[in-house]
Amino acid sequence: MFFEPPPAHEESTRPPKPGWPAWSAPPADEMGAVMVSGLILARTSNVAITVPTIQAFSTGCLINVDIVTRRQSLSPDDFQALQLSVFPHLITGVKAGQPLPDQLLRFGVRFADGAKATTVGQRLDRTQLPQDPPPGPQLSLLLPGMSIRSGEEDAGVTTWGLWLWPSPPPQRFELAVEWPVGGIELSMVELDGAAIAAAAQQAILYWPESPQDR
Repeated sequence: MFFEPPPAHEESTRPPKPGWPAWSAPPADEMGAVMVSGLILARTSNVAITVPTIQAFSTGCLINVDIVTRRQSLSPDDFQALQLSVFPHLITGVKAGQPLPDQLLRFGVRFADGAKATTVGQRLDRTQLPQDPPPGPQLSLLLPGMSIRSGEEDAGVTTWGLWLWPSPPPQRFELAVEWPVGGIELSMVELDGAAIAAAAQQAILYWPESPQDR
């Protein structure tokens, strides 16, 4: 036999990583109701930031954000730097009391009562997240997906999920973005908390409780 099975490995003695806390991501047993948004959050000659859909869950909502970049007149190095800046967790130099780096892509929400939450300073390591719910609201930046689309050669699309916990109040509220290196000054759109609350009633459990499970 040319290709032989690998030798057996010893079982790892490292403790398993804790699961994502309930407040930090959508519930694993639920399919959120999809709302078509189609909002343009911000746009320049090189960048478009859009909100194509929102998924409403019983515990919060997932705001899906597309970051679309194209090279246009940028140099190859500047375009590469722009594309890398799409990933906030790779940006260094974010320090308490200091101005935020221009490369840092940041999102935030603000409710009618002035309560606010942003993605600034967020950690993506689940081992550093408290299991007990922190004071709300919380806006968590979930790991992105990337897609390829036909058209311009030097272009890219990255989709981030913004998990807003708990569910927003049934009022209109603001979604904000700022990204200086992308030419995006502070830009805001309004989202409808009442519509999100209504959609959440249509969320579906993957495994509805059956009589024998009770």
